Amino acid sequence: MSSFIVYPAIDIRNGKCVRLLQGDYNQETVYGDSPLDMAKSWEAQGGEFIHLVDLDGAKAGHPVNIDIIGSIAAGVNVPVQVGGGLRTLEDVEKLLSLGVSRVIIGTAAINDREFTETVLAKYGDKVAIGIDARNGYVATHGWLNTSEVLATDLAKELASKGAETFIYTDISRDGMMQGPNVEGILAMAQASGKSVIASGGVTVQDDLLRLSAHKDSGIGGAIVGKALYTGNIKLAEALAALK
Repeated sequence: MSSFIVYPAIDIRNGKCVRLLQGDYNQETVYGDSPLDMAKSWEAQGGEFIHLVDLDGAKAGHPVNIDIIGSIAAGVNVPVQVGGGLRTLEDVEKLLSLGVSRVIIGTAAINDREFTETVLAKYGDKVAIGIDARNGYVATHGWLNTSEVLATDLAKELASKGAETFIYTDISRDGMMQGPNVEGILAMAQASGKSVIASGGVTVQDDLLRLSAHKDSGIGGAIVGKALYTGNIKLAEALAALK
């Protein structure tokens, strides 16, 4: 029986817990001054795995909110995965040494194949490849650019290099509360033969149930951000419904 994990998302910017609308740094909502308190709160509600994004890091091209990430990894008893600006082996190792369970390689998976393959060879199961797609094609640099690479092709290729986990974001759905692109996520799982975590568009509890219905086909979980902060999805209730 495959498992399906709900990942509450904490996006960190200027030390605070925020959400951006469709990745736009000019459209920010602050949900809390302490990302650590937020992480503890999601854990208390039954969260089994915390998803952190270092938004300052994503922009800078290297981790910025290291102290906060370390405090969260040490302060909760559930695993933590972190993305945002990871471009060097040193940065990856720094995060893992802080107790982070899984690092997320995004833009670099397209732009720096050598780095990506090195990290996968060394830390395969501790790495998730974040693939952000617009109309099926991979987008990079905080979604500013769209490449000519099909998301399914990239997944297939990196799975052959040791990637065990993918995070698939359909940009057109992110933060728009429209529901996830189940077909796109399934296509990724089928192409790669690996576990794919859905990101973007999870709006109501029913979205989680629709995704988890495909857990035996490779949809391994979903990252939920805005819907948790607006109260559209109540974590404890959703987890009970999934059981």
